[in-house]
Amino acid sequence: MDVTFSRYDPADFLKSEADIAAYLDAAAEDGDTAVIAAALGDVVRARNLSKLSRDTGLSREGIYKALSGEGNPSFATIGKIADALGLRISFQPNHQAITPAP
Repeated sequence: MDVTFSRYDPADFLKSEADIAAYLDAAAEDGDTAVIAAALGDVVRARNLSKLSRDTGLSREGIYKALSGEGNPSFATIGKIADALGLRISFQPNHQAITPAP
């Protein structure tokens, strides 16, 4: 019996703002910047890349390269992309890393 597999693409499942926020939060928990960039790339693929390119002033190829997981996007690039996607970057304390004051 032949078994066939289809390619899994997370972008196919990012339908709502809540889906996107939960997906990016999960990626950020790891702390690996390559994982975060790749997850943001999945979000970009789930949206309209051409519009995002126009809104950010970045080329489609530049966006793909920066968010490939192997790219190294600047914080300014991440900020432009997040803003164009209607996302806000926020920071929360990492309670595991906080040491109490003496």
